[in-house]
Amino acid sequence: MAEPRSLISASIPQTPPGIIMPPADGSGTGVMMDPIEYTLRKRLPRKLPKHRNDVYVNMKTDFRAQLARCQKLLEGGGHGEIRVHGLGLAINRAINIALQLQASSQGALQLAANTSTVELLDDMEPEDPDEAGEPMARSRNNSAIHIKVFYPDSQ
Repeated sequence: MAEPRSLISASIPQTPPGIIMPPADGSGTGVMMDPIEYTLRKRLPRKLPKHRNDVYVNMKTDFRAQLARCQKLLEGGGHGEIRVHGLGLAINRAINIALQLQASSQGALQLAANTSTVELLDDMEPEDPDEAGEPMARSRNNSAIHIKVFYPDSQ
């Protein structure tokens, strides 16, 4: 005799949802992957040219420390401008840092912002290399902002 199903077990799907990966060669058929069998490893984005007056904002570093670094570069670094870069979730923080710098200078600083889309690559590595297939790469897009914070007379 079959065991009666509870409402909880009846609402859980029997097969886990898969991820459909587009093929690398651009053909129309995708590859169905089970997310349990692969581990997602996010690569770091390609960096813009790194100059002394570039500040890359992230969500791991303390906000006040990033703001103090920007203030130090503007005041004592000998730079008339700095460029604040934010990617994805850090866009709001980059905007906030630029606005805080402008407010603390009593309007002496000006801002010029550009947005862009950055292509990121993720690696899909099989958890069990014997059973699963080969490692795959997945491409995705993420938004970015680049804010130029400068004194208007230094241009």
